[in-house]
Amino acid sequence: MTRYLIQASYEPEGAKGLLAQGGTSRRTQIEEMITKLGGKLETFYFAFGDTDVYAIAELPDAATAAAIGLTISSSGVVHTRTTVLLSAEEIDQAGSKKVEYLLPGALKQAA
Repeated sequence: MTRYLIQASYEPEGAKGLLAQGGTSRRTQIEEMITKLGGKLETFYFAFGDTDVYAIAELPDAATAAAIGLTISSSGVVHTRTTVLLSAEEIDQAGSKKVEYLLPGALKQAA
């Protein structure tokens, strides 16, 4: 399964709900949601600043990651950003793949 970094920022209504129900309750709900979708929540942290939550989850596929982001963001009380995380081994695999790429406006391929 692929790992994803999910970042969330609460709108004022979402922050009110968090205060009312608590952080542990929120983490448990997110973990249950991810588990029901066939994934696993690895980490879940609250933070200061523009981003209120950092979570890393293993998810079955990109469509599942997109469904989570769409569902949460459509609530209007939380905004999410999702980033695919790659292991060092996956970067090694990427580096060994031959890619033919024609530079924009160029007549020759990049090395």
